[in-house]
Order: sequence, then structure tokens, then C-alpha cells
Amino acid sequence: MADFFTFIGEQWILVSILLGLIYLLAISERVKSGKPVSAHEATRMLNSDEAVLVDIRDSKEFSEGHIVNARNIPYNKIAERAAELESSREKTIILVDKLGQHAGAVGRTLQKQGYQVRRLGGGIAEWQNQNLPLVK
Repeated sequence: MADFFTFIGEQWILVSILLGLIYLLAISERVKSGKPVSAHEATRMLNSDEAVLVDIRDSKEFSEGHIVNARNIPYNKIAERAAELESSREKTIILVDKLGQHAGAVGRTLQKQGYQVRRLGGGIAEWQNQNLPLVK
């Protein structure tokens, strides 16, 4: 263990560069999957008809409570059902999942198909934490 700290002390420039590159990679991957949007910004975009909300949770979770006017396309079926979003191509697609674990991968898939994608920061859990309404 002492050798590890000695290495870091002697090679601090290389370690700093490595950490910087890891940070840049993380930011790059985050942007590729759609920039996060707050619940309030998402509400503004939806009310002004700039965006379409796509809930990528499974059908059971969706039926237990979802955001008004959200479309349900489960994350594991997005590739085969992406054509359902064709009529909304000129709008921003806001992806909603439970906590944010699947929205990144779905966002990358949709961006490759030419959609403008954003992710609801914190998913449906954050929406509920802010006491915003859900419908059943």
C-alpha cells in the first residue's frame, strides 16, 4: 500500500491527467445520452408543446402512476417501437425512468436515430420527491 502512495506522489502529473480524462469521458457519455432536464423545465417544455414525454418503465410500474400525457414504451422494447415517436420527431423527447438507470442507454439509441433527447433528472422518483402529480 505504501508503494501505491509513493507512486502517486512521484507521478502526480500522470495521475492528474488520468483523472481529468476519466472526468471528460463521464461528461461526454452523459451528453451523448441526452442532457438532464429538471422537473420544472420539463413541465415548461411540455406545457409549451416543445416536448413529448416517454416513460420507459415497464407497463406495471407505469400503470401504478405516471406523469400526465406520458407515452409508455418500456426500455427493453424501444428499438422495436421507436417508430411510434416518428410523429414527434420535431419535438424534444424527454425520457423518464425510475431513477435514471436506463434513460442513458435509451437516449443514445434515440439520438442515433435522429431524435433530440433529454432525460428527466432523477427520474420519476425525483418527480415524486417534488410532490408533482401522477395519474393512474
